[in-house]
Amino acid sequence: MPGRLWRDLTQRAVHRAWQAVRDAGAVTADSPAGRQFATFGKGSVLVFPPGAIFGERWIEIGSDTLLGQQVSISAGTVPGQELGPDPLLSIGDRCVVGRGTHIVAHQRIDIGDDVFTGPYVYITDQNHGYADPEVPIGRQWPANSPVSIGAGSWLGAGAIVLPGTRLGRNVVVGAGSVVRGVFGDHCVLAGVPAKVIRTYQPGAGWQPVRPGLDRRLADAEGVQGVPEPPHPVL
Repeated sequence: MPGRLWRDLTQRAVHRAWQAVRDAGAVTADSPAGRQFATFGKGSVLVFPPGAIFGERWIEIGSDTLLGQQVSISAGTVPGQELGPDPLLSIGDRCVVGRGTHIVAHQRIDIGDDVFTGPYVYITDQNHGYADPEVPIGRQWPANSPVSIGAGSWLGAGAIVLPGTRLGRNVVVGAGSVVRGVFGDHCVLAGVPAKVIRTYQPGAGWQPVRPGLDRRLADAEGVQGVPEPPHPVL
């Protein structure tokens, strides 16, 4: 019993200490780290421990938004980079960003209000070019194209959103999907590459899309020079 009692007391002490660390490390609107952002809304919190956070001067966080543990949000390529007068990344009000998600902005990423993501989602507005077959892809100049995710949307676990993507309002992205292109409101996307599998039709509700019919409004190919990627940049 003494050994078990000691283990119980130690475990409780460790858990309480960790909770105290999490509370102290959380980023909020009135914390020193929160004041580094272009905007960090009232009631929002970036849970401790975070992932890679830099370029805060070019990041806007709305009100009552929750960013989970190990979430990485960054503007630019490296810390300390000068990125001009305008924000590059905007996350709206009442959003929930799942654990381990990465949002990496170089030109412009807009995430609307009430957007939820599952864990380990990846969103970027930049991809490496590969036009020259003699130069390693990682050394070729990257291309940017803005990304926007409409209000009320849901991105499932492990989804990847590539440059040039624009999602309408209340769009569902299935877990593990790779999204590239322009999609309208009220649809369900799934697959690699993601395609519309359901749309909402007033009076009829959610209806499946016929096999083989891609309901993208447009493709990101050629948008500001974004090449067709052989695979997502991670």
